[in-house]
Amino acid sequence: MFLFKYKHVNYIILLTIYILLSNCQLNKKTTTHGINFLENRSKLLKINETNKNDIINILGEPLNKSHNNDLKWFYFETKKEKSKIYKLGKERITKNNVLILQFDRYGVLKEKKLVQKDNMNKIKFSEKETVNNVQKKSFVGSFLGSLRQKMYSNRNK
Repeated sequence: MFLFKYKHVNYIILLTIYILLSNCQLNKKTTTHGINFLENRSKLLKINETNKNDIINILGEPLNKSHNNDLKWFYFETKKEKSKIYKLGKERITKNNVLILQFDRYGVLKEKKLVQKDNMNKIKFSEKETVNNVQKKSFVGSFLGSLRQKMYSNRNK
């Protein structure tokens, strides 16, 4: 009459415990993008001593260069970690570093700046709306538009 016999209950309990524990990991899953250990590698760069070739040997080719000239290089490091199971495994950014290198015209490092996740500025957007005079309708156009809207709203009923 029962779906399971008593001797199978132990197997079912062991199976559910195995499934629950197999989802738990000791090491968190992390994904990285860009240059690993960017902060440590940036300490090897010395201002007024290191040139572009040395930087390519240490960090590799830059991920981004300035558009106007080749005097500003950008390197990135982003590390994402899977969050806890109760947060449904969403990825959380744990490290977000940007290294900005400025060169003089001879290719020697003039300035370096490491921007970390904590000191990045919050971007504030303007609340103002832009008025578009091109798409403004005349009185007749807005009147006909409201008539059209009323006609189509009555059609669905």
